[in-house]
Amino acid sequence: MKHFINLKDIAVKDLRKILVDAKKRKADRQNLNHLQTDKGAPLKGKLLIQMFEKSSLRTRLSFYLAIKQLGGGTLTLRSNELHLGEGGESIADTAKILSTYGDGFMLRTDSDLKIENFKKYMTIPIINGLSPLSHPTQILSDIYTVEEIKKKPISKLNIAWIGDSNNVLNSLISASVKFNFKLSIGCPKNYQPNKSLLAWAEKTNKKIYVYHDTKKAVFNADVIFSDKVISLNDKVNKKKKLSDFKKFRITQKLLSYAKKDCSFLHCLPRGNEVDEMVFFSKKSKVWQQALNRIHVQKSILLYCFGKLR
Repeated sequence: MKHFINLKDIAVKDLRKILVDAKKRKADRQNLNHLQTDKGAPLKGKLLIQMFEKSSLRTRLSFYLAIKQLGGGTLTLRSNELHLGEGGESIADTAKILSTYGDGFMLRTDSDLKIENFKKYMTIPIINGLSPLSHPTQILSDIYTVEEIKKKPISKLNIAWIGDSNNVLNSLISASVKFNFKLSIGCPKNYQPNKSLLAWAEKTNKKIYVYHDTKKAVFNADVIFSDKVISLNDKVNKKKKLSDFKKFRITQKLLSYAKKDCSFLHCLPRGNEVDEMVFFSKKSKVWQQALNRIHVQKSILLYCFGKLR
């Protein structure tokens, strides 16, 4: 049984196999509508249970369509609808029930420990749909999008991140190790990347650089990533944080320091961290990025179900 919780814990050959499969599946769907099933319906009869403790748009929609297109079905739950937590039922008991009723479990949660506890007691695969420390399905899909746009392996590209040191960046750092690409991070001094993750990454990948100057971070970049500065459940002084990131806004002027054919990606939702002239420009590939979540998550599901071709 294979779980999909953190990129750092998954073999690069498996990650690459997922990307290759996603490319084939996307090509095979050229003339199909959203609810038409992939040839062979590889997950026919399988049920994916999804549980959301945090708001979701792209993750919810993309996993719904992913399992449907593979021939299976999905049931979506909210934690406040269950006995879990306030109702007094333990994670162990909930995990056993979910394992009895479903074939796979996708959890979007406010606790990394909760994912590990579910993993301990479940007898079906668990997928991390987002946690405080990681967003692996997003970043693997982003790797796919980068290679699709640039038509070359990401290992041959310069990637830049401008913004907060959050769960998405954590997964991007893990990906930089797995796929061996140069990653330049631009963030304010008080918003440094996760120290333990950087220490792990630096043992393997010497291509990760942290700057407090946006121009240095994006210099010669092939792709610039960003994310919303204020996350939905950010328990911080929002006014102060926005002020701290004033100089880390992505503008057309900033893009002029990157390569001429530089692309811009944003996992959405967006705030004012990116200028609208950039967001709606030809360099922006955010809609392509969002749509690719479906194709890559289909291959992640097949990986977890042991059906990856």
